[in-house]
Amino acid sequence: MNSTDSHAQQPADATAGGSPITESSTEQVTHLDNSINVTDGVLELLAASPDQAVYAVPNGAGGWVDVSITSFVEQVRRTARGLIGLGLNPGDRVAVMSATSYSWAVIDQAIWFAGAVSVPIYETSSARQITHLLSHSEAGLVLIGDEQLRPTVENAVQEVSHAVEILPMGSTADLESIASHGGEVSDELLEKARSAAGLDDVATLVYTSGTTGTPKGARITHRNLAEGGANLVPFAEEILGEGESRTLLFLPLAHVLARAVQLICLHHGIQVAHSPNTERLTEDLGSFRPTWLLAVPRVFEKVFHGASATAHAQGKGRMFESAKSTAIAYSQALQAQAAGTGAGPSAALKAKRALFAKLVYSKLHARMGGNVTHFVSGSSPLNPEIAHFFTGIGLPVQEGYGLTESTAPITLNIPEATRIGSVGLPAPGATVRIAEDGEVLLKGPVVFAGYHNAEKTTLGAFDADGFFRTGDLGELDADGFLTITGRKKELIVTAGGKNVLPTPLEEAVRAHRLVAQCVVVGDGRPFVGALVTLDAEALDGRSLEEAAADPTVREEIQQAVDHANEQVSRAESIRKFEIVPAELSEESGHLTPSMKLQRHKVLEEFSEEIEALFSS
Repeated sequence: MNSTDSHAQQPADATAGGSPITESSTEQVTHLDNSINVTDGVLELLAASPDQAVYAVPNGAGGWVDVSITSFVEQVRRTARGLIGLGLNPGDRVAVMSATSYSWAVIDQAIWFAGAVSVPIYETSSARQITHLLSHSEAGLVLIGDEQLRPTVENAVQEVSHAVEILPMGSTADLESIASHGGEVSDELLEKARSAAGLDDVATLVYTSGTTGTPKGARITHRNLAEGGANLVPFAEEILGEGESRTLLFLPLAHVLARAVQLICLHHGIQVAHSPNTERLTEDLGSFRPTWLLAVPRVFEKVFHGASATAHAQGKGRMFESAKSTAIAYSQALQAQAAGTGAGPSAALKAKRALFAKLVYSKLHARMGGNVTHFVSGSSPLNPEIAHFFTGIGLPVQEGYGLTESTAPITLNIPEATRIGSVGLPAPGATVRIAEDGEVLLKGPVVFAGYHNAEKTTLGAFDADGFFRTGDLGELDADGFLTITGRKKELIVTAGGKNVLPTPLEEAVRAHRLVAQCVVVGDGRPFVGALVTLDAEALDGRSLEEAAADPTVREEIQQAVDHANEQVSRAESIRKFEIVPAELSEESGHLTPSMKLQRHKVLEEFSEEIEALFSS
């Protein structure tokens, strides 16, 4: 395969070998008219399939009630009229702070039907963060999904220089209350507002996670969402499925990945249900029975380690370990066969897998609802061993790559062209280029239109050829598959001048069942070290302090570190580590809402532990 192959129409065979390349692209298969926007795709589905079930909502008795595209659009139109009646004009910004829910789906479309621009805010945001987003975006209305959020938002609004109204939107009654203000809004006025924006107008301002500074407002256009999605669907059709395809969304809709996926589903008649409460996720999976799922790596790690812990607690640890190694070997054999470097699983391996499919794997399938055929993983890197495990048990994980600025997925592994360890091929219309210093550069219909009110920052974000500078380091193999190796700003240079990418080491250590987070350190130091935090759920009731002081725990972490070190040279290996009895979480401020590590905050807060690591 070369950079001009059309992967969407004829996905390339996963042939390996040859020298790495510096650019890979996929031919764009769909071009939309510049005059339309994201709402037109909704109306097209309404006209073509008025009875199509596009959402499902809880029935209060553990089941679900279908919502047709006709009912959905009627509710969207009523809500949009209400927003216009409240004084919303085309181009105005509306902030939305809510859990993942059907109400969010209605509000998102209602804002666009009213011609306005949405500004998502994570539920977990602090008053200070909310103040920044409201001030910078100049949003005059905040819609909240839960009254418990009101005090925090009110505190934030007090620090904003312009007037901001706060309204509830989390229930059907709240949506009807908004709709009640639209009695004087005519069909003609609504249609004028709905059609006011074109493909290159801003649809939503999505603020970056701020891992390396103040969050920036990415101007995501209707083209980024609508044309990007229209090109991704044929590329990923085997994942998305046809007919009874359905998915359960539980990632925050404030994240561009979840919102982009939800819009793709709505435009193409894929039914979506929402599960905002992680405590109910297992029950929701069992009752809704999705056919595919979108998740982040931490979900796969939790399921994997949870299954292992349960098996060991029941005295079936040896069986699980054998089942695990069988699944990984089976997936690796399949990949080698696809790459032309192996004959595929042997008869003996197939027999072992068939046995474990009944004894072990079937339980994991059932936990996911029983109907899942594919997972899509995004947001951060997934450990290849865990990806091979899920693929080997018959729940293949298709890892992709994207940023807020690329409206999330711009590369993706697809079933007929998968290379575990990579983040896949460019989606149709996308080009990936590797700069001389290894930085990943992107171009395509999903790449954003720049940062809001930040012209200088926007200019610096693109190179002379119009490619977006991601800040990520990566490689393209001979067949165009992209592998992300780290972040430019996170590159560690030891005192001996050795360049070390922390991410691969951190992923490998974090794959251990006892590890919650691993932070590799060593910039300007004589060797590489690491801070390790423990997963409280895996400690059998012990406190973090007790476990951190336990020699047997330290021995297990040493084994995880040794395993990670096998992947690198001695100069890059972790020589010493410290178990820190603390939790690195979103609540503690060390992780972003999308589970990305706030590395600079960890380095600042645990500076004493780092100094002790290198001085002892």
